[in-house]
Amino acid sequence: MNKHQLEGMKVAILVTDGFEQSEMTDPRKALEAAGAETKIVSPKNDRVRGSRHGDPADTFTVDVPLAQAAAHEFDALLLPGGVMSPDALRINEQAVVFVQDFVKAHKPIAAICHGPWTLIEAKGVEARTMTSWPSLRTDLKNAGAKWVDNEVVVDGNLVTSRGPKDLPAFDREMVRLFADAHAHA
Repeated sequence: MNKHQLEGMKVAILVTDGFEQSEMTDPRKALEAAGAETKIVSPKNDRVRGSRHGDPADTFTVDVPLAQAAAHEFDALLLPGGVMSPDALRINEQAVVFVQDFVKAHKPIAAICHGPWTLIEAKGVEARTMTSWPSLRTDLKNAGAKWVDNEVVVDGNLVTSRGPKDLPAFDREMVRLFADAHAHA
């Protein structure tokens, strides 16, 4: 991986309490190793807590409170999974609008595990080939996506994976997709 291929790129990581910690920290490390600047965006104003398979894990500083975040200030979006965070974000109107702004601007988006729940609310999955945690299969199909059971799926500006065991492939394809978008920006 070229440590400068994402130099100058700003990536929003949208989470609230209960995100699957490895699905935020592993991709964040991969993005930063490639030169991107990452910012945790959250409806929480100061700190946000991750989880490990549903159990409370570490806390992280919120870089940009959602109320002050604007998609046009970022080049790409990462939507980690876990059940609680995406479930809370998909009913948060500000979060849905934030994600919708990335969809409308055709900016690259990476979503893993339950992360696509928020994309469904943001009308960002219709006619897309995607994967996710298996329990989202029907939700995605009902929203017009073609669901496949692969470790990673890239469809245009969207990359998706099923869960933590797919992180190596997810990270690799996310960095590749973001670098391609960054080179053509």
